[in-house]
Amino acid sequence: MPLHKYPPAIWKSLKLKEGIYARLPAHYLKSLNNTEKPTPVHWRPHGLKYKVNPKSKQRERVQDVPMLPYFPPEANDGLWGGEGWITGYRYANNDKLSTRLKVTWKPQLFTRQLYSEILDKTFSIKVTMRTLDLIDAAYGFDFYILKTPQRDLCSKLGMELKSAMLIRLATKEPNLHPNDPMKREQIYQKYKAYEIPLEEAEWVGLTLEEAVEKQRLLEKKDPTPIFKLAVHELCNSIAAANLEEPAVIQNTTQQSIS
Repeated sequence: MPLHKYPPAIWKSLKLKEGIYARLPAHYLKSLNNTEKPTPVHWRPHGLKYKVNPKSKQRERVQDVPMLPYFPPEANDGLWGGEGWITGYRYANNDKLSTRLKVTWKPQLFTRQLYSEILDKTFSIKVTMRTLDLIDAAYGFDFYILKTPQRDLCSKLGMELKSAMLIRLATKEPNLHPNDPMKREQIYQKYKAYEIPLEEAEWVGLTLEEAVEKQRLLEKKDPTPIFKLAVHELCNSIAAANLEEPAVIQNTTQQSIS
């Protein structure tokens, strides 16, 4: 007999269909169900199932296995451009007949000052050379953050920056260059293509636990004081008693004759 009623692989999807999870906004649940794979960084997909061996002229199956990196906790505090830790093996003394040694390759990090036009602030962030190349390819730091999806940013800091940028674009806060409204309007128009409603921007980058807590606070209602409930019940009872009493109609005509 099976140990579980449902296989563990679908536990997460089932959890999102009941309780407070099911009451999360539809746009946030849609972002959780995104099954698109991240852009390959540490490997290049062949795109073929078979290839011809140039020596034997025989068709051989291609081992197109993705190399998945590990992202340590410190990756959330920087922008690594999709790079992470890669674990593998190497031969001692470069001799294939010697013992294999486990090795972890880590990306080289640099601390750089990156300026955001939307937030009008300079951030000191640890990045990789690939991140700097991606920023140049996107024509700016803000474009890189707004264009890159969460699966490729792989950074909590990156998603928080994206959320802050989207919220400012949605609200068009006047405190951005308050003494230069023309420059402020140019910036908002420059990134207008990435503008989304405020109610969606506030949920960007939230983890499932943070989203559940946000939904709980939205649904939270302060309890009504007891004395207000007592006064309400007393008023209702008095009104009901007045309705039950028979109405006394006096004949004003007889009273005037007498």
